[in-house]
Amino acid sequence: MKRPKTPLRLELPLIVFLGFFWMAIWRDFTLGTLIVGLIYATIIVRVFYLPPLRGSGRLNPLWGAVFTARFLMKTVAASFQVSWLSVVTGPRVRNSVISVQLRSHDDLIVTLTGHTLSLVPGSLVLDVDRTTATLYLHALDVTSDEDAEKIRLDALTTEALIIRTCGSRSDVAVVKAEKRLGRMSGFSKTERDAPFRRHGPAEVHGGADSASDARITIEEVED
Repeated sequence: MKRPKTPLRLELPLIVFLGFFWMAIWRDFTLGTLIVGLIYATIIVRVFYLPPLRGSGRLNPLWGAVFTARFLMKTVAASFQVSWLSVVTGPRVRNSVISVQLRSHDDLIVTLTGHTLSLVPGSLVLDVDRTTATLYLHALDVTSDEDAEKIRLDALTTEALIIRTCGSRSDVAVVKAEKRLGRMSGFSKTERDAPFRRHGPAEVHGGADSASDARITIEEVED
């Protein structure tokens, strides 16, 4: 399988980041270590078959500051929450694995969103379905469907801030459309659970048998 060709200038930020990451691993911030790290990073990015991180070519520092401030506040608040649960509730705390389907299918956005959610105490991304951009998030203290829906919406808010910071223009347009419409993308829990009507030939033609059409749920259709 041949790796899709990506211009070097688009992968240069990733190579530079990996070079500094190499220095951080060795705890040796010298020019020689940086050069070695850049060489290894170039080989890994340009030779091995990896999903290309093409990037969007845009960066919004203002939304980046908003994202950083929100992340720090959530980290501090979640630290106190986890401490409280460990002392008061202990092993009786109820957890849940929640699927969160993201808006963007960009590998960089999915990766940044997953790492951001995992860095907040009390939550951890267990798995990622790259084909559908779905994160499977393990969360503490989830006692109801409403709690799970709040966590899902919070994860989508995190993704929206990352998209506004460095996402593609098409993803930004989706986020702006959501704000204009006053709702998140995808189905809400009510919409996922609600049955819908099967449109048969009789109903299309206005026949008398249209009233007898059964209402079926999404799960029944999948079966």
